Amino acid sequence: MPRVRKGAARAQKRKRIMDLASGYQNSKRHSFWRARLAVVRAGVYAYRDRRQRKRDMRSLWIVRITAACQMRGTRYSVLMNGLRQTGILLNRKMLSEIAIHDPKTFDAIVEKAVKASKANKGAVKAA
Repeated sequence: MPRVRKGAARAQKRKRIMDLASGYQNSKRHSFWRARLAVVRAGVYAYRDRRQRKRDMRSLWIVRITAACQMRGTRYSVLMNGLRQTGILLNRKMLSEIAIHDPKTFDAIVEKAVKASKANKGAVKAA
């Protein structure tokens, strides 16, 4: 039985890997063996960091909301608890955008949330 020569398939595989490594430096760009390792590792980092980016952005939004709350004399946890009790359904991304671009609206939201939080706190102590 004659052996199979990979000719075109091997060339296409090498070309695909080398194209993916075209922006790398030194031997990672010129050597197929090193380029293949670099491309695989880059793929692993890209997969991991697509998830990490979501966590990082949520942390950023929380920091922004916390800073905006401190400027208004309240705490992040009080704001979020009050929002939950009043039924205001705004996610953290939108809250941070409102805090930056529309401070008057954010003031009104904080006022409602703090009022609801204090009202519920009194109800819990009375019970």
